[in-house]
Amino acid sequence: MAAIRGDRRTFYQLLVNTLLVSVVNFTVWFAITFYVYLETRSVFATGLVSGIFLVMTAVTGIWFGSLVDHHSKTTMMQVSAVASFLLYAAAFGVYQTVPREEFKDPASVPLWVMIVLLMFGVIAGNIRTIALPTMVTALIEEGDRDRANGLVGTTSGVSFLVTSVISGFLVAIGGMFWVLVMALAVLAAAVVHMSLLRVVPAAVATAEDGEAPRRSVDLKGTMRVVGEVPGLTALILFSTFNNFLGGVYMALMDAYGLSLVDVRTWGLLWGALSAGLIVGGLCVARTGLGSRPVRLLLLVNVVLWTVTVLFPARSSIVLLGAGMLVYMLLVPYAEAAEQTILQKVVPYERQGRVFGFAQSVEQAASPLTAFLIAPVAQFVFIPLMTDGAGARLIGDWFGTGADRGLALVFVLTGFVGLAASVVALRSRPYRRLSNHFEATPAPLVEKVTEPS
Repeated sequence: MAAIRGDRRTFYQLLVNTLLVSVVNFTVWFAITFYVYLETRSVFATGLVSGIFLVMTAVTGIWFGSLVDHHSKTTMMQVSAVASFLLYAAAFGVYQTVPREEFKDPASVPLWVMIVLLMFGVIAGNIRTIALPTMVTALIEEGDRDRANGLVGTTSGVSFLVTSVISGFLVAIGGMFWVLVMALAVLAAAVVHMSLLRVVPAAVATAEDGEAPRRSVDLKGTMRVVGEVPGLTALILFSTFNNFLGGVYMALMDAYGLSLVDVRTWGLLWGALSAGLIVGGLCVARTGLGSRPVRLLLLVNVVLWTVTVLFPARSSIVLLGAGMLVYMLLVPYAEAAEQTILQKVVPYERQGRVFGFAQSVEQAASPLTAFLIAPVAQFVFIPLMTDGAGARLIGDWFGTGADRGLALVFVLTGFVGLAASVVALRSRPYRRLSNHFEATPAPLVEKVTEPS
């Protein structure tokens, strides 16, 4: 693989630091989801946890993007880690002072106080999610950004690999105690590492239309920039619809997996599957995305929704694992494609806000699904496939029981997503965005020098 051209030293150190913080945030996210389900045995409560996370992601994205654009990006990464540390410390205090019996009640106020504190801590890490792709624009030459984005995906895969293995075991042996102890220790190390890292920031390109850059969220200006790129609005709307359907994964996947295997096995399985993210990211880093990343993004979605239709066909952890492996291998291609598109067609001085805007709009749909699908699955689909009309109609070949009710939700979601992807692939906005991407020169960013 040819070397990625640009300020590699700074880029790789930021990746290492981001890896540390991502391990912490993913561990807390997995652990609290596992913990809530295992303590309460409520699919509804698990769905609410996912819904809270996604609502907070949607609400904060635009604001976080403005912070990234208007301040030093590495400073905002440091602020993100410090905020997560303080929120996790507060949650740890709640966990240590409240009797454990309180956490078995899905309506327990202390339980939801701890959940909200932890989710705010995880959400604070999204500042890095927005800042890192803008740093790729600043540090890496245009022709190699797709491969750099692949390495970002690999970092996420390593995070999932480590997280999935340890979170299940930590919850099994000590509830949330060791999860939070580990999180606080690693975050402290990440803050120290970032304070020692000298990064020469990129100079922001000239503001659009000759105007002085405004230190505000400036949602109107960001929407204008998005609207001026042919087909970009349609791409964000397509991703929004995908995330609307993807809320099913967030709300029900852990409940479905834990209905098939115990928590240790589930954690180990996700650790093994996360190797798919690593392999997929390395493949992107090696080969790039080609000259048509918009088409690649839509084709990947066609495959992913096909997998969603197929893996629930039987109550089989092997089939589920195979489907999720394909999913993990292809997700880095989809994420790198979207980042590469935005890095090229959006002016550099607007990228933080546009990445934040896309995150907010795309994630806004998922909470609705998460909040709706959990009670629908609990009170409609599970009874339907246990002793209801669905069990009598298709139970002979599809199977019956609570897990088959969840499986039916996945199958129906997959068919809807597959149809939407095929329509998008044949649409006029797709062709306009693809043509615009190929004709657009790289955004102007002054060269960033190696840190001393």
